[in-house]
Amino acid sequence: MGAFSHGQKAGAGKKVMKEKKFYPDYFSEIIVSILIAVEVLIILALLYYPSIGRQIDFTKPFQPRPEWYFLWLYQLVRYFPGKSAFIGTVMIPVASVLLLLFIPYIDRGKNGRVRAIMAGSAILSAFVIFTLLSLL
Repeated sequence: MGAFSHGQKAGAGKKVMKEKKFYPDYFSEIIVSILIAVEVLIILALLYYPSIGRQIDFTKPFQPRPEWYFLWLYQLVRYFPGKSAFIGTVMIPVASVLLLLFIPYIDRGKNGRVRAIMAGSAILSAFVIFTLLSLL
């Protein structure tokens, strides 16, 4: 308000910045930023290299383990050994997939949204629990 009371225009004393063009100005800033990021990535990769797989103990017999996304099935096979393996390896996974496929139809009922959320949560929690149990 003080600037208007003395008759000055707003921003009259401020310096007008020159407009930056993309090619020489912003492009050079982007290239410098990318080079710094790549250098940091290379330094981190050289300092903290990952190990290649698990350590092998040749005194123990080999026990094959599936990848992380099949660990829940691996745990189901442990719970259903022998002749009942068909239940754990085929029937339960197929029932889970069918339940996930029918969630849109379950959702259309009177209390369908609650049932659909409960069904999805139950399947997801079962996958997580079985995966964690197989890691123990």
